[in-house]
Amino acid sequence: MVTKACTRCHRIVEGDLCEVCNLVTSKNWSGFLIIVDPEKSQISRDLKIQEAGEYALRVR
Repeated sequence: MVTKACTRCHRIVEGDLCEVCNLVTSKNWSGFLIIVDPEKSQISRDLKIQEAGEYALRVR
């Protein structure tokens, strides 16, 4: 299983399309971030993440 990241929202997914954005994903990503409660997280506010989940910090 190869994990990929969305090129727009940076969400970590397993398929070729992002479940949220419906855009192509990339295998070329780095950094791993887990957001549990986006309303209380300063990092999620800084990165404009509104949903809990797993995210890549950098996607190419």
